[in-house]
Amino acid sequence: MGTNSYNYACFTWYRIWTITASTINMKKFLHENSLSIVFLLLFLIAMAGQTITGFYQYNEERGDDSQPPVTVSKYLVSGHFIESTFENWESEFLQMALFVVLTISLRQKGSSESKKLEGAEEVDREPDPSRDGAPWPVRKGGLILFIYGNSLTIVFVILFLLSLVLHLYGSFKDENTQHLLKGQPLEHLSDYLGHPRFWFESFQNWQSEFLSVFAVVVFSIFFRQKGSPQSKPVDAADSETGE
Repeated sequence: MGTNSYNYACFTWYRIWTITASTINMKKFLHENSLSIVFLLLFLIAMAGQTITGFYQYNEERGDDSQPPVTVSKYLVSGHFIESTFENWESEFLQMALFVVLTISLRQKGSSESKKLEGAEEVDREPDPSRDGAPWPVRKGGLILFIYGNSLTIVFVILFLLSLVLHLYGSFKDENTQHLLKGQPLEHLSDYLGHPRFWFESFQNWQSEFLSVFAVVVFSIFFRQKGSPQSKPVDAADSETGE
């Protein structure tokens, strides 16, 4: 075999090996992250649907008020879009923050969403810095460890507060846009905080989130889904608590 043929064969096998390794790594990545990837894709699809339909609805409302339509870029910074987006995010992050915190100490007999009624569980153990693969905050200890030990709740609370502020901003901006179209005086933010519109938007979302958590906590007592970690085993007694 000539040198050129040998080099070409080596290059060909190298390319095959590279493509095969890349394919295996991609399959491994998709398998290990499929749950988050699917939900991210669903979010992006739903977000696109909200943006498109909201854009047409907003321009339809402007047409009813004899106002010219806006572009998509202008719609994305409008109070209508900001308010409708963040009022939903706000309720979701509030729900998750409360669920994470309340499940530390509260129990529901028979629910897969609850810790067991008695005794400590794996999540209650004290962090061990010598544990294999322990994150660096665990090895660092002190205040860093305290923050890390409560970081899930902290992140959800921060996201809730940011969403609440952006919801308020969007709702306030949209309200004053409506006032301008009707030739009415603009509201001050301090006055708008007591406006029923803002709190109606919040409570209508909060109540649905609390109801959904109540439903999953209670329904998991009596109903099952084989293969789901959110469910108890199919043959588990209704009174069995925890996953």
